[in-house]
Amino acid sequence: MNEQPSTSPLPRFAPPPQLYFVASAIFHYLGPAFAVLLFARVEPLGVAWLRIASAALIFAAWRRPWRRFRQMDAAARWNIMGLGVVLGGMNACFYLAIDRLPLATVGAIEFLGPIALALAGLRTQRNSVALALVIAGVWFLTHLRLAGAPLGFAFAFANCALFTLYIVLGHRVANDAGGNAIDGLAAAMLVALVVVSLIGLRPATPALLSLPLLAAGMAVGVTSSVIPYVCDQLAMARLPRATFAMLLALLPATACLVGAVVLHQLPGRAETIGIALVAAGIAIHREARRQGRSDFTQRRKR
Repeated sequence: MNEQPSTSPLPRFAPPPQLYFVASAIFHYLGPAFAVLLFARVEPLGVAWLRIASAALIFAAWRRPWRRFRQMDAAARWNIMGLGVVLGGMNACFYLAIDRLPLATVGAIEFLGPIALALAGLRTQRNSVALALVIAGVWFLTHLRLAGAPLGFAFAFANCALFTLYIVLGHRVANDAGGNAIDGLAAAMLVALVVVSLIGLRPATPALLSLPLLAAGMAVGVTSSVIPYVCDQLAMARLPRATFAMLLALLPATACLVGAVVLHQLPGRAETIGIALVAAGIAIHREARRQGRSDFTQRRKR
């Protein structure tokens, strides 16, 4: 089926979508790296609540998404509700995982789901080679770091499953949100706040009683949820889902680099090789020629 350009409004001379993704990858782990430093004062679920709450309030003030939400059809509303539930659960599992495991390990496990999405979208031998390189790179990034509490791995794999759903639902919202993907994201973030409040509001109490901790939690929300999720939506609106999943190979490498800079979890020789392989795979990957909307959007129309 032919694809049609996304309807999300972007500047006439918009940066390439890959640039949005790079910004998202950096902040995706920069914020959580700072969040780890908060764990000494606030429980992981409390930090997750601070992240979602601060992002939800910013999006609400910025976009006022309830106005557009009322104009959407039932399918688009359900997509947003689903994305919100996934965001809430994903953030909770992610913080519970990085409280027990190195950031690079959690980042690598997180990539396992997107591998399946990338495989589903492969259409050329060149892209198959690219995927093989990034899988090898992820293996180098993880095989020396698979150590930690079993419960940490349980949360990490739960986060992986939810992250895969985030990609699928995020693409739906990017194409369905009434012409503006950011409004759909803003509405989903309000849903996520309701979900995470059930388990994270009470653990966040120490931060609510301390202005420095509250400010730190809000900074985590901006760097972890506002900037990367906005960049994700701008990239998803212009990239096929398989290409976006392929680019997610940057996440383990980014986690390794951010962990080294912020948390002093220095990469060894194997991790360095892994980063190089991931970079090589992404460099040779070629996006499918886009003549219309994403495959997913076309399937919805059938």
